[in-house]
Amino acid sequence: MSNIEKAPVVSKKVLIPFILVTSLFALWGFANAVTDPMVQAFKKVLELSNSEAAWVQMAFYGGYFCMALPAALFMRKYSYKVGILIGLGLYATGALLFYPAAQSESFTFFCMGLYILTFGLAFLETAANPYILAMGVKETATQRLNLAQAFNPVGLIAGLIVAQQFVLKNLKSHDVNNFSALDEASKILIKTSDLMAIRDPYVILGLVILGVFVLFVVNKMPQSKDEGGIPGIGDTLAILVKNKKYVLGVVAQILYVGAQIMCWTYIYQYAEAINMDSVTAGYYQLIAFILFTVGRAVGTYMLRFMSSGKLLMYFAGLSIIFALGTMFVQGMLGLYSLVAISFFMSLMFPTIYGIALADLTEEQSKVGSAGLVMAIVGGALLPKLQGIIIDVGGNGVSDTKIMGVSEVNFSFILPLLCFVYIAWYGLRVYKTYEPKGVFLHNI
Repeated sequence: MSNIEKAPVVSKKVLIPFILVTSLFALWGFANAVTDPMVQAFKKVLELSNSEAAWVQMAFYGGYFCMALPAALFMRKYSYKVGILIGLGLYATGALLFYPAAQSESFTFFCMGLYILTFGLAFLETAANPYILAMGVKETATQRLNLAQAFNPVGLIAGLIVAQQFVLKNLKSHDVNNFSALDEASKILIKTSDLMAIRDPYVILGLVILGVFVLFVVNKMPQSKDEGGIPGIGDTLAILVKNKKYVLGVVAQILYVGAQIMCWTYIYQYAEAINMDSVTAGYYQLIAFILFTVGRAVGTYMLRFMSSGKLLMYFAGLSIIFALGTMFVQGMLGLYSLVAISFFMSLMFPTIYGIALADLTEEQSKVGSAGLVMAIVGGALLPKLQGIIIDVGGNGVSDTKIMGVSEVNFSFILPLLCFVYIAWYGLRVYKTYEPKGVFLHNI
């Protein structure tokens, strides 16, 4: 027992590698946050409908789905360091592609850059979590991962500030009440200026990522004992498919990520419906991110006294209440309800992740984790569907009413339904898989 007590969370021997890998958590949080406001930016400057602008999220989160499993299989055959270097290379490539995309003024080119960028993020997320766990004794592994995860919201907040202060504030199209009514020459000038404003943060980000790439190259990284080939991948997948808690957990993760991205992306459209500009709306998204960070800390503390399934059910239940407020309460109170959801969403991703993998063997967990990363595709599909709902009455956000509220309000029925399923999953886990008095500390 004394040896366990003396074991440091991070030993001095791996401190530099730990700091480098931990920086990746902030870097992919930054990419997630800086991309959300781009949906609104592209919609205005390129005169897109809400569903067309949602291709930004389709490209971003679709990349995760396509690359998560190949990244997991690659990571088992080669070292984590090589996987991280490939991830950083793809991340930088996708970000730097924003330069030629802005020159060509092609929305498809921008989406392609995001798609490649998230190939890199899939590699980084697949490598970083198990690598952090492996950097020390097993007894302190969960504490070590919690410490690294704490930097993800830092990246989220930094990304939003950059998007707000260096992109949204510099968009000339936002200063024009009716951009579509301008003559063609004026449109071209404004479009060129705005696309450069969108381009610059990504290009700078790409250069920063190249710097991080060099740091990983020149530093010696510890090897993991778990690196090697995957025996019986087909058999492992067959076992996972038969595991109801895992399969239902993957579905819950798909719906959670979709709900999170919808609540964060369409905060701008919701604000637009109450005549709020995008820069001001960005401050409310910043508050949502801060609540998300605080909620993560509160949820972590509460898991000391409550089982994972039960706490997940309660937080999802409260999310349902605030989603209803978002739909049916008009004006600023509705916006406050939308912002408040972030507090209760905060513990869902890691808690669902932990529940789904809790009773799997080490081999099954390594393959199963890829399925949970692939579940991020929910962030591609559901926002697209919400954009279609918002477009029911036209390209505006409040062109018609559904059930007595504007279409943008009604569109939050999708996150509501997602939270209903997650609450049910938490209840099922609590009733079926968690013996009384046994707590699963997942966050």
